[in-house]
Amino acid sequence: MRIFLSPPHQTGTELQFLQEALDSNYLAPTGPMLARFEAEIRERSGRANALALNTGTSAIHLAIRHLIDHRHPREDPRRPLVLASSLTFVASVAPAVQLGCEVRLIDAEHESWTMDPVLLSHALQEARSESRQVLCVVPTDLYGQRCDLKAIIGLCEPAGIPVLSDAAEAMGAKDLEPLSPRPWAEVYSFNGNKIITASAGGALVSDDDLLVHHARKLSMQAREDFPHYEHRELGYNYRMSNLLAAVGLAQLQKLDERVAQRRIVFEGYRQRLAQVPGITLMPEAAWNRCTRWLTVILVDEDAFGASPREIRKALEAAGIESRPMWKPLHAQPALAHLRFYDHGVADTLFQRGLCLPSGSALTDANLDEVCGIILGTR
Repeated sequence: MRIFLSPPHQTGTELQFLQEALDSNYLAPTGPMLARFEAEIRERSGRANALALNTGTSAIHLAIRHLIDHRHPREDPRRPLVLASSLTFVASVAPAVQLGCEVRLIDAEHESWTMDPVLLSHALQEARSESRQVLCVVPTDLYGQRCDLKAIIGLCEPAGIPVLSDAAEAMGAKDLEPLSPRPWAEVYSFNGNKIITASAGGALVSDDDLLVHHARKLSMQAREDFPHYEHRELGYNYRMSNLLAAVGLAQLQKLDERVAQRRIVFEGYRQRLAQVPGITLMPEAAWNRCTRWLTVILVDEDAFGASPREIRKALEAAGIESRPMWKPLHAQPALAHLRFYDHGVADTLFQRGLCLPSGSALTDANLDEVCGIILGTR
């Protein structure tokens, strides 16, 4: 049987919740399951507001659209400026580019593989020297690891710059430092390969009532409060359906258990691979308890005897899915024109990194098989 990278792990209550949704006859993007799902997200996130949407990308889009509408000076002919992580999936910055923003990319740091606060500081200083107002900073949590929000918010807060945290890969991660600062808004993903899935979907969470009120309106085609369809601005069809919310609600009740299982999978890989010359595993930064959404190894080809590509092809031949790390956005043809604050970390991680099967239902036998093939490539 094929071993997938990060398959869904059902809880056993999805069918019951779906039946409740069907019995209610709310099949459109509204209904009691959607309201319950948002309430559960609010409770778990500790934020005042949660808006469930059809994708995490939509959540990023709506947050940046809100900032453009409410924060970017209309008299400024220059495009809104957004600073974002380079080592991430393209959806982290695509909405900003599509909305006409100027995006500048920030390299990763060694400690966490997430946005480097030192380089962010340089980018902010350069923006000030250009008399540019930064619309927002978009750091990305990577493979379940939280970015250094304390440092990032510490740089942005004095200048009144909102931090929009892309936590799509890290729902369930824990901040370990007391009184850790919270970003202006966070984005979650419930895509089919995440720890918690609704088969698709995402959420925008924030304590900013105005943001979530506006985003909610925009997500439903920006209809005004009239008996007829009245539109003073143009919106989108971005709401999550009541049926998907039923699946998400069932899944969310097992979040802590699924995180614990992913961490057990990582520990299994660590026990089997940590002492192998040429292989290192993704670090866990001191400020967080990582979810280990994906277990990632770095391969030193000279010391190990095989390249990440050779390992991936050997695994694929055995019916085991693995994947290179995210190709940094500054190296993507569609985004190569963007300014990049660089010290080579993201490029090195991409060249040496490999994501291993990390599903929460993996067994010891599965781990033995995966690791046996990896070791057999030497």
